[in-house]
Amino acid sequence: MKLPNWIEEAENRVNSATEGPWISFVEGRDHLSGSSFIRTSGGDIELTGATIEDQDFIAHARQDVVALIEEVRRLNSLLDEK
Repeated sequence: MKLPNWIEEAENRVNSATEGPWISFVEGRDHLSGSSFIRTSGGDIELTGATIEDQDFIAHARQDVVALIEEVRRLNSLLDEK
């Protein structure tokens, strides 16, 4: 079964982004001084105008999208076996 185009497009975006893991660090929650940021293997990302929840979502999306694509591919392969 062919996967939808958006799966391949999402996978291309993941593969083009800075390698993970990405980790959200929130001032006052994860450290005491400085600013809130997302740590990546390529450097820190600082956001303006984002809520803590937005920042956590963006940081976790780097790993979550990879896991979701792997699960879609796994489920798709099970359908192909039938």
